[in-house]
Amino acid sequence: MRRIASLVAAAGLLALAGGITATTSAHAASTGTVTVVHGIPGVTVDVYVDGKDALPGFKPGTVTKPITLPAGSHTIKIFKTGEGPSGTAVIKDSVNLPAGANASLVAYLKADGSVSPKLAVFVNDTSSIAAGKGRVTVRHVAAAPAVAVAADGATIIKSLSNPNGASATVPAKSYTVKVSAASGGPAVFTGKVPVAAGADTIVYAYGSLADSTFAVATQSINGLAAAPTAVAAGGGALAPSGTAFPLWALLLTGAAGLVALASGRRVVLARRRG
Repeated sequence: MRRIASLVAAAGLLALAGGITATTSAHAASTGTVTVVHGIPGVTVDVYVDGKDALPGFKPGTVTKPITLPAGSHTIKIFKTGEGPSGTAVIKDSVNLPAGANASLVAYLKADGSVSPKLAVFVNDTSSIAAGKGRVTVRHVAAAPAVAVAADGATIIKSLSNPNGASATVPAKSYTVKVSAASGGPAVFTGKVPVAAGADTIVYAYGSLADSTFAVATQSINGLAAAPTAVAAGGGALAPSGTAFPLWALLLTGAAGLVALASGRRVVLARRRG
């Protein structure tokens, strides 16, 4: 009886653990993450989020680490350093962050060279990437006409205009990337861009061609590698691909089976004694 009671208690603890996991998942679903990119050359700024100075002294070309925020609407105000919060904002925008979203917010120049009064908002693709490959995403937030992007001499994006982005999945390695006007002409940027396996490497083309401040900044989203295909051990049958079965439920089922087995053994012993 003690052994059965212990198994039942273990099953209860496993169920409790499952409840804690569910609570944690619910909390994660009520938040989202944002990465902020400063794409306005020549000005250091303070970024206020919902009235708080979240990023003081934010310099051009800087890409933050992901910041966790509650899902919902947030007011973003960007001031030249030292002029907030009562001064005139360079950019003022209201951004809605969906629950569970991974987003990037970019302060940028419009194609005509003026500062955009609003942020460019990109919801990042966090879908899985095949083994040995990486995703490269290019976002055009520069004062420049539509551009073409080539990697190791092969064009991967034919035409990209401000403020849009495009992605391609490529074998993971380091590429020589060239950015040039979509209409033709010499490259306005050439540089090495490493694309890691299972990651989305995001390249921002920012600045101004006319002012010779055209440059790139990069962001990386890791941990997107597709799960390896399960391999049978000892010739046992596998569950259908894509079937999700929580570990705690599996253990709970196993514990229940042990309880049933122990109960059956007691019945058999009783019958033998009879």
